[in-house]
Amino acid sequence: MWEALLLSTAVIFVAELGDKSQLMAMTFATRYRARDVLLGITLATAIVHLASVAIGYFIGSAFEDYQGWISIAAGVAFIAFGLWTLRGDELTDEEAEKAAHAKGFSIFAVGLAFFLAELGDKTMLATITLAVKEDWFGTWIGSTIGMVAADALAIGVGAVLGKHLPEKAIRYGASAAFFVFAVVLLIEGLRHV
Repeated sequence: MWEALLLSTAVIFVAELGDKSQLMAMTFATRYRARDVLLGITLATAIVHLASVAIGYFIGSAFEDYQGWISIAAGVAFIAFGLWTLRGDELTDEEAEKAAHAKGFSIFAVGLAFFLAELGDKTMLATITLAVKEDWFGTWIGSTIGMVAADALAIGVGAVLGKHLPEKAIRYGASAAFFVFAVVLLIEGLRHV
């Protein structure tokens, strides 16, 4: 469980760097208290990632005899995540408008926005991929910690640096980390095929 927790924390933290969720977190932090934003993010992330690990767990159980091939597929998926990260992610005008003008209870507004934004996002897909091979509980807790930590970093950095974030460096570093994870998974998969 601890290995899955540490691995998923690192992978999801890296996946979240430069993601639109960080931009949403910074935007919400200009309107609401940072504590409320982080609580909303945590609740939404915990729910989405619980569904993700459930999907990954059942896929992994159904294909237990094919773990080598699953590792190879996960490696290919991580290459895709690296390319996706390299491409970058931006808030659409509509998403930025919703984040800037959310009404009502702040934790609910942030949580709902993050829940909807994370459905089908690369962090959800990365969590599913990890849960196929790793302990589901450790993956769930780790992926939630990784995402909340990355978004908390965005809020903190955004507060200090404003809009002068080194987006290219963050994007390249996160992509490189995905490619390293992909190589490790591919080597592991090829050893078991």
